[in-house]
Amino acid sequence: MTRSPNGYEIDRVTRFQNLLTRLAPLLLLVALALVVAACVPGSGAGASGSGAPSPTHSQAPLGPAPLGASPFDLLAWAFTPIFQTLFIALVVLDKLLFNNMLLAILALTVIIKVVTTPITRKQLVSSRQTQLLAPEVKEIQRKYKGDRVKQQSAVQEFYRQRGINPAGGCLPMLVTMGLLIPMYSVFSQGLTNYDITAMLRVGPIDFGQILGITCPNAVNGPQFDAVHGYVTNACLEASSRVFGINWGIPEPYTTGLYIAGFGLSILAVMSSLVQLLSSRQMLPPLDPRTADDASVKTQRQMAYFLPFISILYGGIVPAGLMLYWIASSVMAIGQQFLVLGFGGMFPLFGWTPRWARDYRPRYHVTLPEPKPNSPGDATSAAARSKAVDRDLSARTTIRPNPNNRAKSGRRGRRR
Repeated sequence: MTRSPNGYEIDRVTRFQNLLTRLAPLLLLVALALVVAACVPGSGAGASGSGAPSPTHSQAPLGPAPLGASPFDLLAWAFTPIFQTLFIALVVLDKLLFNNMLLAILALTVIIKVVTTPITRKQLVSSRQTQLLAPEVKEIQRKYKGDRVKQQSAVQEFYRQRGINPAGGCLPMLVTMGLLIPMYSVFSQGLTNYDITAMLRVGPIDFGQILGITCPNAVNGPQFDAVHGYVTNACLEASSRVFGINWGIPEPYTTGLYIAGFGLSILAVMSSLVQLLSSRQMLPPLDPRTADDASVKTQRQMAYFLPFISILYGGIVPAGLMLYWIASSVMAIGQQFLVLGFGGMFPLFGWTPRWARDYRPRYHVTLPEPKPNSPGDATSAAARSKAVDRDLSARTTIRPNPNNRAKSGRRGRRR
């Protein structure tokens, strides 16, 4: 059987989209592990001796990554333009906002969310349209239960008539998540490096000279913390410490908050709570027609569980990244509210406030009218269904080849 160009299983794509949304914190953890391996340079002349802990950050002056043959070198080189753009933007904002890195991180987060608003809106609209059509898709799948070909063909045709691509929200989501990789390096490498002048040069333009940034510690080399191994004489050290927190290193390094040897980040706890609200908001409102569906129950369970993964990696990622993640999640809740409203946030413990009932979002998502099929449209579900029926009928009614009959057969016996 020949499959159409869009011959994929719609229900699986929809489940993958929902799963990708819920697995965002876990994907972040994996991405950070890859970036750590790609971006942390090898031991240099400034490294401490064998008696001290091995430094883990900024062992060499910060500069554009050269193109190398190894996969890690290729990954670092590919992300250098994005890293440099974000890093220079953060440094410029830091100077404009009175050398306050906390304000600079918040301002950069707002800029990124505003720039990616069209991508985010496309993702939200696609997700909401898929949610609205879920009960009808379930009915179609139930109607053709046991016949995977007809089921798949009918669901594809249903989405085509509605003009909706259930996979439309996957790519924008991946683009948004992809920004977390260079943002991690901006905080862990940019804010903890003793010499950042090379990274501030873009061709003939030297932003370091324009902004008056000098790194006096570049002559003496880096000095490392004896316990955790991070740089203590970073070029942006003065502005990176706000409210006693160094936003370039993990929060427990400066707060000293450890439980049973495990670093606990207050920012990570706040991030988990904000992500919990965002995850509940992304869920569709409870529908009695799909309440007993196993995939719906699993999706809701994951929405409660996955946000708290942030607590696990909050003690090993820079505090600036957790602040960026919190601010980004708060803005995401606002964007989702404009398109989805309260979503599946209520009922909460069986209670739904009066002001949340039948609330209509500002940018309410509606389904387009079904597109009529042209009489000769060979891609319609009816045409494909008839073609399948004819093929099955032909297979059951075709007569065996007479040449394969046994010689003792009645028709093959000579008289």
